[in-house]
Amino acid sequence: MADSPTDGELVKRAQGGDKRAFDLLVSKYQHRVIKLVGRYVHEPADALDVVQDSFLKAYRALPQFRGESAFYTWIYRIAVNTAKNFLVSASRRPLSTTRDDDFGEPMSLEELQPSLETPEHLFISDEIRSVIVETMEGLPHELREALTLREIDGMSYEQIADVMECPIGTVRSRIFRAREAIDLKLKPLLEN
Repeated sequence: MADSPTDGELVKRAQGGDKRAFDLLVSKYQHRVIKLVGRYVHEPADALDVVQDSFLKAYRALPQFRGESAFYTWIYRIAVNTAKNFLVSASRRPLSTTRDDDFGEPMSLEELQPSLETPEHLFISDEIRSVIVETMEGLPHELREALTLREIDGMSYEQIADVMECPIGTVRSRIFRAREAIDLKLKPLLEN
């Protein structure tokens, strides 16, 4: 059984006109890009449009990709910029008069599963989760992004430095400061 091609090999083949090679890259990273874009664009249909637009932009810009960073880092930047541009243009559009609020958010698997935990434990877990989310939302963008890339996307410090276009020391400092802010908010809750 042959080894699957590396991202670099697929990029070179795609740059040479092999559309199937680019399709393999899309298949490999589409779920990660969907999750990424979903953090910016909350409406699922809009998020999928942004993802599709991101891959289309990447395909068109593929001849300029020099491989100085990993393919995922490159598509990550394109997707974030596309999502931000979408949000800016969406904020300029007039509000729609029709609303679809009758349909709630889809429930996660965790919410659907019956819980055997005590009410006290559930309350504390919800309170901890709430404090973390609230603290994350209050962090400066650079700290929140660095921590999200590390803890949610599982990127290495080097990859984060590449994505955020800053030195690794800056990444480490941002992640430390973000964690410290969360710890500070959680400490009183955990001591009780």
